[in-house]
Amino acid sequence: MTTEFTTRLTEAVVDSFDGTSDARLRELLASLTRHLHAFVRDTEPTMAEWERAIYFLTATGRACTDTRQEFVLLSDVLGVSMLVETINSDRGTADEVTESTVLGPFHMTESPVRALGANIDLVGDGEPCVVSGRVLSRDGTPLPGAALDVWQANPEGFYDVQQPDIQPAGNGRGLFTADGEGRFWFRTCVPSPYPIPTDGPVGDLLEATGRHPYRPAHIHFIASAEGHTPVTTHIFVAGSDHLDSDAVFAVKESLVKNFAVTDDPSLAAEFDITNPFRHARFDLVLDLDAEQP
Repeated sequence: MTTEFTTRLTEAVVDSFDGTSDARLRELLASLTRHLHAFVRDTEPTMAEWERAIYFLTATGRACTDTRQEFVLLSDVLGVSMLVETINSDRGTADEVTESTVLGPFHMTESPVRALGANIDLVGDGEPCVVSGRVLSRDGTPLPGAALDVWQANPEGFYDVQQPDIQPAGNGRGLFTADGEGRFWFRTCVPSPYPIPTDGPVGDLLEATGRHPYRPAHIHFIASAEGHTPVTTHIFVAGSDHLDSDAVFAVKESLVKNFAVTDDPSLAAEFDITNPFRHARFDLVLDLDAEQP
């Protein structure tokens, strides 16, 4: 009787969405209901466990602010963000276009517009480096005027929005425009591995499951150009700790780049940086927008 009732219950809930005018919404709600009910039938949670789950989700919502997105963090540590991102960016192999990865929970403020070559490390307390490359179309054609939104944590592993009383607003962030040959370059500090925030419900989840909170060293990018599909990605520092155990499952081999020690006075002078310095070179390759005529 119980099995018969729960089956009827699931179908009754699914049927209740039949009047939904938005076909995609109806499809999503029906699938969510079936999977959620199947999870409950499979695991048979106690009332106390279900109440704890509801409390956890409530606490996750309460932890969200204008500068912190705990639900994004939860999606990240469960691997859902990477799954959704990968499904939606199946545009070819890594040899053809730049692979995407997670947006992360700290793209919460607008990056300041900066000139090519500007230094996004406003504090100057990290190891100096230059990041340079080109923005290209899939066929190798440069994309003049491409936009690059860049953000990273400071050497201690905190983003500016996490330390508004310590870091100046916009530290570690920049919005750049590629030159007439699709080239870009900027100065910053070498990023360091850091833990995701653990002072909220997601941190409690990691502790309860014996998982570490660390991410390997990386810099975030969003690259976009007219007529092309934007890409949200990172570059990871080769040799960084946690490349094989990223807390948010975001590492892809093609995104691991060498931040090479460079001893070249003339190049240092060109980039207006103290010699020697670290230099990361990479190109961002965008696919044509399939919706463009």
